[in-house]
Amino acid sequence: MSTKFEQAIALIDEKNAQDLNREIENGTSMPKELLYSQRMTDCLLDYKPTASEALQIAVRAQHICRWEIPRKDYPMTKPGYMNWRNDLKKMHANITAEILESVGYDAEFIDRVKFIISKKSFKKDPDSQTLEDVVCLVFLQFYFEDFAKKHDTDKLIDIVQKTWNKMSDAAHKKAMTLPYSESSLNLIKQALA
Repeated sequence: MSTKFEQAIALIDEKNAQDLNREIENGTSMPKELLYSQRMTDCLLDYKPTASEALQIAVRAQHICRWEIPRKDYPMTKPGYMNWRNDLKKMHANITAEILESVGYDAEFIDRVKFIISKKSFKKDPDSQTLEDVVCLVFLQFYFEDFAKKHDTDKLIDIVQKTWNKMSDAAHKKAMTLPYSESSLNLIKQALA
């Protein structure tokens, strides 16, 4: 019999496996958000192997069903972007809460996971900060290279600086050990100079 934790992870993966957006990983086409959630978990367990059960679930569910609220449905403005992000966080937290309740977690645990996913106090709450660190590390390791191809140097420097400001000192150290291309590493160093 699998544990509540294993059941929750399996149900989160089942939801994310429904993503019709695909990415190639090691020559295999995968649902985009399923791959993202697995990368998030791998990064968390490498970065903080002692992560709590609540944090592990929040990390795995951080983008659950993200495709259901497309960015294009909001104005292409900063307020539009912020509204989209806030609506996503609420949806991620609510879907995760339903899963956790269905496998038998209590209300206190569910509220904790929802709080971590919301990232409302990430500079004050250690688990929320760790989630933010993992988000940033995964972005830098797996998504920055493609992102860099689509934007000019000024935009990239701004993004790296904003990303860096969200991260803890421990995440800064970890970020400098990631395998970057020479051009990405130079951009990151330029942004941090």
